[in-house]
Amino acid sequence: MDPVAARPAEQPASVEHLWGEPVAADQLAAAERGYLDCGPAERLLWERLSVFEGAFGPDAVREVCAYGALPAERVAEVLERVAPLALLPVDDLFDGEPAGPRYWMPHPMRAVGARRLTARGDRGAVVPRHRAWCVKVARRAADWWQLGRQIDARDLALRELPGLAAAMDPTTAPLSPSAEAEAAVDIVVSLWFLWVACGRVTEGRTRLRHALALHPGPEPARALWLAAFLELESGRPEEADPLLSRAWAAAVRDGDEACFGMLAHLRGATALYRGRMREAAEEFREALALMGSEPEFGPSRQGCRVALALALCRTDPEGAQEALDEADREYDARRAWAGRDLAADAWAHHARAELLAWDGVPERAAEYARRALREHLRIGSAVGAACAAELLAQMRALDGRHASAAHLLGAVDLLRTSVFDTSYRPAAYCAGPRGRGEAALRDLLDDPELRRAYEEGARRGLFALSAEA
Repeated sequence: MDPVAARPAEQPASVEHLWGEPVAADQLAAAERGYLDCGPAERLLWERLSVFEGAFGPDAVREVCAYGALPAERVAEVLERVAPLALLPVDDLFDGEPAGPRYWMPHPMRAVGARRLTARGDRGAVVPRHRAWCVKVARRAADWWQLGRQIDARDLALRELPGLAAAMDPTTAPLSPSAEAEAAVDIVVSLWFLWVACGRVTEGRTRLRHALALHPGPEPARALWLAAFLELESGRPEEADPLLSRAWAAAVRDGDEACFGMLAHLRGATALYRGRMREAAEEFREALALMGSEPEFGPSRQGCRVALALALCRTDPEGAQEALDEADREYDARRAWAGRDLAADAWAHHARAELLAWDGVPERAAEYARRALREHLRIGSAVGAACAAELLAQMRALDGRHASAAHLLGAVDLLRTSVFDTSYRPAAYCAGPRGRGEAALRDLLDDPELRRAYEEGARRGLFALSAEA
């Protein structure tokens, strides 16, 4: 008889919970036997590989594990011998990434390696090397974003997020939290685009606050800039204001001239959020004057010109169109060596939709609003997608397509309640299209079919609706 089948239900095998997952004692025992069958070099690499939280490739193994008794020239051959015993192959390459093997260490094998690494006394050496690798990965993703490889940048950051998340938590440092807080802040700030442009605002805000709370020295200007940006994107402009002031003082203290343009842009974004269009336009113009030709972090010059267009589109349509034309010229000047700024493109579609709506061309305005919606959904911006969908709903309502408008408003309300907390209030420039769309539907709200369309839109979501709205 099968001994497992014969085991009484009330006597289950002992189980440990490791990294949030149950691992049976017999799995740990099998992993331990595999480890003991290895030679000294294989055991050493097995132990060091246990610091990886997610998947990894040979380049990461060389950076983190190759030192001391395991030199870089031997890592590849030792990895080939360890892989069949302790690793699983992973196919997580994204489009355009060079081909190569990728691995993941199952929890039983990782637990054995981690315990042996601690017993050897090497954890204090390996973990900082892993954090240094994470800093490099985060900076690479940030560089890709600035160069227009934005989908690749997002995909890289998301794929590496398990390891990056561990490195962004100073409390897991082998020495002391303050010893690793600088690296944690560096990673969070490098990933600004993931939090701000790709819809992970709450996560970014939480991680940055945690890392800054443990930072031993003066708060870096760029970290304070990001903190203010995340407060604004969370719908808290009043919380962003003091952080902007502190960030400016820190930039002056540190001589961080690249930060001044970003802070002017953020002041403009804060004014735009509040509906102070003239003030916003002045700040965006100042930002363009302060920015270099290729900002090393934060929104691009193209994105800043699009923001200027958003500030002008309801008060100075000709100025808004000129700003959009300048944004196109900014892209043309860098297209030989850089890709498109997808976030700027999405908001440019939105601005063009606004201009066409004011010109009384609802069909063309709806087409640009739908383009904006698709681009925002593509990169993951909940704020942008909601704003574009409400503008599209306004166009559909004015065009007599009331069910389509109700679908979109239902989907937007679901998105906002699932992404933001109850205190969130949309920006003034987003509230306008929503109010006009609802005004066009107000006389029909008692219509049972329209109510059902609203509820159906909430069930289906914006991704499905963007293909047909």
